[in-house]
Amino acid sequence: MSEEKILIAGFGGQGVMMMGQLLAYCGNKLGFNSLWVPSYGPETRGGTANCSIIISDSPIYSPVFQKARAVIIMNQPSLEKFLDRVADGGVLLINTSLVTLLKPMDKVSVCCIPVNDLAFELGNLKVANTIMLGAYLAVSGLFTTDQISEVIADYLKDGKEKFIDINTKALLRGYQYAKENCKC
Repeated sequence: MSEEKILIAGFGGQGVMMMGQLLAYCGNKLGFNSLWVPSYGPETRGGTANCSIIISDSPIYSPVFQKARAVIIMNQPSLEKFLDRVADGGVLLINTSLVTLLKPMDKVSVCCIPVNDLAFELGNLKVANTIMLGAYLAVSGLFTTDQISEVIADYLKDGKEKFIDINTKALLRGYQYAKENCKC
């Protein structure tokens, strides 16, 4: 790996921050340098939220970057705001349950995942973010689903253990969907 830069954006309440934290925590757990930088809109739920993640096997000297190798978009306003942040040769993952890509992308791979629909099939809309995280793992190969599953179990301890199983299922569902449908 040398350095992975990821941008995740969506509405507050969609689990954008959790996705970023899980990636950064997993990087730390595996001995990489990891940085997670959140950015919130003025509202807690329904407002905009995004985060930047850098995972590197070298020191990270700045949390700021203009282009990301992977941009994960959970809603339409985020697509409009962050579409130009995908680096050439990078990947754009979009939640097609809520997002419509209106123009073809040159020099960028696009992975379309109906994460809300898949979460509804699993019976819990709140795991849409974990489905998207699984899809990202499938196209990036950054970490394995087992590595992230361990981090999910740590993240959801202290009273949230009942959500570990559904999040693990969601992670695997997103991974499977992307492996079957995304050609990144």
